[in-house]
Amino acid sequence: MTHTTGTPEDQVSPKTAAALMAAMRRLFEGRPQRTDGRLTKENLYKEAQVSRATMNRARTILAEWDAHLAAHGKATPGEAKRDATIADLKKRLTAKTQECTLLENKLKAAHTAIAALFHDNEALRQQLDKDASTVVRPIRVRRPP
Repeated sequence: MTHTTGTPEDQVSPKTAAALMAAMRRLFEGRPQRTDGRLTKENLYKEAQVSRATMNRARTILAEWDAHLAAHGKATPGEAKRDATIADLKKRLTAKTQECTLLENKLKAAHTAIAALFHDNEALRQQLDKDASTVVRPIRVRRPP
């Protein structure tokens, strides 16, 4: 912030300009004292404890405010951290969802294989039961007299 206080186009006292600069710095750093910390002009004049009309006369400070928002966006440090956390969580959720889909497909394949083995086993048991019901008599070996 390279503002020089009390420039003719500002029409505010050096004390007011200093209050606005301090308020702007606090808001940009995410350390508000009197507001919720959102980067709005309403919060700027409330944080500086001046009227909106007084803030509007500080054109140099408002130009600096607008330039900062154009360069850095309206996200406060807390909001930027929150957004980064949300993005990370979305990425992790996508990975876990893909992992669950893969595991679900493997489970379906295992279910199909188990069902096929069960049916084969049942068919073999039925065949065994059918074969066991037939009595096979061994051939007697003739013994020589």
